Amino acid sequence: MIFNYKVLTQEGKQEQGTIDAISQDLAITALQRRGYVVVSVVEGGSKKWGDIVIFDSIPSKDIVMMSRQVSTLFEAQVSASRAFSLLAESSSNPTLRRSLSAVSQDIQGGMAISDAMKKHPMAFSNFYVNMVRAGEESGKFVETFDYLADYLEREFEIKSKTQNALIYPAFVILTFIIVMVLMLVMVIPKLSQILIETGGELPFYTKIVIWISQIFVDYGLFMLIGLVIGGFFFWKFSRGENGKYRIDQLKMQVPYLGDLFRKLYLSRIADNLDTMLSAGIPVVRAMQITGEVVDNQVYSTIMKESVESVKAGNPMSAAFEKHPEFPNILVQMIRVGEESGSVTTILKTVARFYKREMETAVDTLIGLIEPVMIILLGLGVGFLLTSVLLPIYNIASGF
Repeated sequence: MIFNYKVLTQEGKQEQGTIDAISQDLAITALQRRGYVVVSVVEGGSKKWGDIVIFDSIPSKDIVMMSRQVSTLFEAQVSASRAFSLLAESSSNPTLRRSLSAVSQDIQGGMAISDAMKKHPMAFSNFYVNMVRAGEESGKFVETFDYLADYLEREFEIKSKTQNALIYPAFVILTFIIVMVLMLVMVIPKLSQILIETGGELPFYTKIVIWISQIFVDYGLFMLIGLVIGGFFFWKFSRGENGKYRIDQLKMQVPYLGDLFRKLYLSRIADNLDTMLSAGIPVVRAMQITGEVVDNQVYSTIMKESVESVKAGNPMSAAFEKHPEFPNILVQMIRVGEESGSVTTILKTVARFYKREMETAVDTLIGLIEPVMIILLGLGVGFLLTSVLLPIYNIASGF
């Protein structure tokens, strides 16, 4: 909730602004921690026009840049409160600007950096907050934010490459569907009317095309309404825990693409574990956080089960070995790392391996998609036109 506040500073100067808090009491407490004398706190703060965004989200590249800047400022011995205040002033993203400003004020009020960040999940993930907490405990702030920037940069690169690989086929398929529907609704009915009026015998495949076209013309609106309703229910289903699990499970069963997704998630798991273990976070906690941020319900469930196995005294490799989603080579490499005391080095190698594998698969996919899609699009449109134009040609040649 947003609250308007009026306060007096320690110098007696009056200030006003807005604060985001769960309740009015918490808003007052937060302001008092900053050293202010609270005059009034009223619910109903509003955003400035420049701060209004359509999607209240923060691009990964902004978080990467912010992490690099925090590391640089800490290395230059700038205080945490001042560092986040400077970053808030220079940020072009309104959501990130508000979050950094609030973090700066909370730190000034005596709150730990990780606790201040935890209040802004839109900007700082659970993984990010726990990494910062590990930095607080070890005193390695500069190294921690460098770790985070490197990790987020790798994540952004992998995600962008995967998304770019899937955008093109999605666009081509959508274009194909639109072209086919427009032809069935606008072109085929006019041509089929000419064919029917001639009274000649039509080929079987031409009758099928005319029949499909008639269905689209007569029931197209109902089909569109049904599609919208079906899409809505699918969206509702995909928001639930069971729906997310089923969809993520289906994604990994799609030929070729499933293998691509598996490599993406395995690379993410290995990279997460390496980054957190290198920062000194305990194995169990690192696995718990990795399960929360892997962005796949199947692997998230596996990580939760593996956490319980590790708590029971089993090594991480033995916990992963129970699940076929983890390849045997990965399990064996982790086991070697556990026996030699170099788990983080092995995880780094595994993450790099799966990243290369995924990039190779994406490059191959991109190379195959264009010619295959063009051929399919040409065959589809060609069949449609041939089904109608060939009978017209036969009729015309008969005169």
